[in-house]
Amino acid sequence: MTALPAGGPVRTVGPAAVVRRVLDRYLLLVYTCLAVIYLMLPVALIIVFSFNDPAGKSNVVWQGFTLKYWLHPLAVDGLPEAVGLSLLIAFLSTAIATALGTLIALALVRYNFRGRGPSNALIFIPMATPEIIMGAALLTMFVSLGSEPFFPLSWFTILIAHIMFNISFVVVTVRARLAGFPRHLEEAAMDLYANEAQTFWKVTFPLILPGIIAAALLAFSLSIDDFVVTNFTSGNAQTFPMFIYAKNRVGVPVQVNVIGTIIFLVAVGTVLLTTLRARRKQ
Repeated sequence: MTALPAGGPVRTVGPAAVVRRVLDRYLLLVYTCLAVIYLMLPVALIIVFSFNDPAGKSNVVWQGFTLKYWLHPLAVDGLPEAVGLSLLIAFLSTAIATALGTLIALALVRYNFRGRGPSNALIFIPMATPEIIMGAALLTMFVSLGSEPFFPLSWFTILIAHIMFNISFVVVTVRARLAGFPRHLEEAAMDLYANEAQTFWKVTFPLILPGIIAAALLAFSLSIDDFVVTNFTSGNAQTFPMFIYAKNRVGVPVQVNVIGTIIFLVAVGTVLLTTLRARRKQ
């Protein structure tokens, strides 16, 4: 005879319990992997087709592997000017919007002033407004002004539009960083005879810098790939997304995939370096 365990009879585990245990353990992992694959699949196709050697103007069917487009990524009429203008506007709008948005976030979090409530509400309006409405409103405003530098439309009006919608995203991102800010460190610095400027640059700014960098990266990404608002406010200027839209009618050249891959790799590399640096500091 087989002796029963001291604790009592052996309890059998049913199939339903086994399935429930497996789901509890692996469901979130599987769901995350599927979500990442779904998001990265279009990017992967762009990268793969940057090495394609199409027979005609259309780059939608795989014909063969080549590196010639990577060796000459700007060898298309109008592409260097479009990429250069997009980068210029993205860098300028990111710098200006990050500076202004950081100051606005500090004011909204740190100080009580008349109109603080409406200001908090107004910050979210550019984020909630559809881009086509925002673009049409900006076009109407520039045309109604009717004088330089707002009219005729140019790269300057694109810059103003990008700064406007980027500020909201910067404010929200920096405010999230300031929400759990340790104010006692600033008080300790002031007790050690640091003035307000020294306290900001040596204590406050280093602690909120990760939030500022995240806001700047977000603003840069939103600026460099914007099409709808840019299309309303560009005039004769042509950015990289507008170049792609124009070429889509006759066939997008492979160089567009190359430039897109380079921008993606630079963005991912910047995020990885920022994350690793933050972990090292911690």
